[in-house]
Amino acid sequence: MEQDLSSYRKSYEKGELLKSEAPENPIELFRDWFMEVDRHFPEDESNAMTISTIGLDGFPKSRVVLLKKFNEEGFVFYTNYKSEKGRAIEANPNICLSFFWHGAERQVIIKGIAEKLAENLSDGYFESRPRGSQLGAIASDQSTVVKDREELESRLKALESQFKDKDIPRPSYWGGYLVKPIEIEFWQGRPNRLHDRLRYKLESDFGWKLDRLSP
Repeated sequence: MEQDLSSYRKSYEKGELLKSEAPENPIELFRDWFMEVDRHFPEDESNAMTISTIGLDGFPKSRVVLLKKFNEEGFVFYTNYKSEKGRAIEANPNICLSFFWHGAERQVIIKGIAEKLAENLSDGYFESRPRGSQLGAIASDQSTVVKDREELESRLKALESQFKDKDIPRPSYWGGYLVKPIEIEFWQGRPNRLHDRLRYKLESDFGWKLDRLSP
């Protein structure tokens, strides 16, 4: 069945992105954009990001995860290290993160290198999670084939009984990654498809080179 989408149109008119007003450090611009989206566009899940990896089968794969922290070092998220994405990162730590904030008509694309967080940092975050999320991380053998939903529910009930009135330890196969950026591109939608694109590239002296790109 064919569906023709060629008539779909949207004019982007909510903002502009000028090189003359951009800060030297892209993390500052990311912080400003993130806070603006979080404040003015609550319908957007501001920390939802798409992470793309190169799988063991040689194909790229993208999925949405949640950003849990960012600072001058980079961007932090958590996952199962034995999952499809975890195994892909182990084989090739060069990954891409992207944010699309449709309310603000903005996109950010981050190329970076992922490395595991120190165990104590993963421990601290795991302890802060709701018990249901802690148990879910143990119950789910992420990315493996499961017979049915009931199998997952059964695992969860068994774990609830096992850890009743007990602290739940972080499993060794679950933890965080820090993505250290080497390139960050900011995209602001503009009318007539003449969008603003500014790209920061990390240089050998750890400074950032800023260029405007054609839309």
